[in-house]
Amino acid sequence: MLLSVDWDFFSGCVEHIFDAPIWGSRDTPFDRLEAWQVRADKRGGVLGADFPLLENWRWLWQWQGVPAYATLSHADAFGLLERIGCSSVVNLDSHHDLFSSSGDTARVRPGNWAGLALERGLIDSYCCVYPSWHEHVMVAEGFDLERTWSELGGRFAAKNVQLERTPLAQLELTEVTAILLVQSPAWTNPEHDAVFLEVCQFLQTEFLELPLNRSHFHTGFQEVG
Repeated sequence: MLLSVDWDFFSGCVEHIFDAPIWGSRDTPFDRLEAWQVRADKRGGVLGADFPLLENWRWLWQWQGVPAYATLSHADAFGLLERIGCSSVVNLDSHHDLFSSSGDTARVRPGNWAGLALERGLIDSYCCVYPSWHEHVMVAEGFDLERTWSELGGRFAAKNVQLERTPLAQLELTEVTAILLVQSPAWTNPEHDAVFLEVCQFLQTEFLELPLNRSHFHTGFQEVG
């Protein structure tokens, strides 16, 4: 089983933050940096109050020793599945990544990699676990799971796909054969990059694509070297 972890599971937002990327965001260089600069400028340079680190990220440390990978975009999960051959995925994420109606629906993107992996036979089961903080953010997918299921429009069968909001402390995972960490910088607070990189270092990840280090994003960003 592949345990896939989008950093936006941990790097989130509080309720009624109307410029939060959870309302919808592209995944362009602007969204990864300049959009966060605009948000910071509106808040006196400090993002943490509206975009806090909301889950216990040290939960990830238990997977030290499991083959680990890290990347910039969740679209890379599709290629990793082709490479390592896992038949099931548990995805800790703020988005189900099953389907996106915008753009070319046949092209692998951050918003549809899981659905395409199911449709093309790379995996036969998929579970998206939403973070607990979604319970308090009405616009979040994990706030109302029935609503989110209805938005999928019957594209996937319940026997193959699960959506749940289970607290990390109660999440029981067995047979994890690989872990993927995804930075998703368009959706995650630059102030949390240092923690993301710390987790990557602790798990000794192989980088599929180098993440960004935006810890000093007021003066620019750099790839991790």
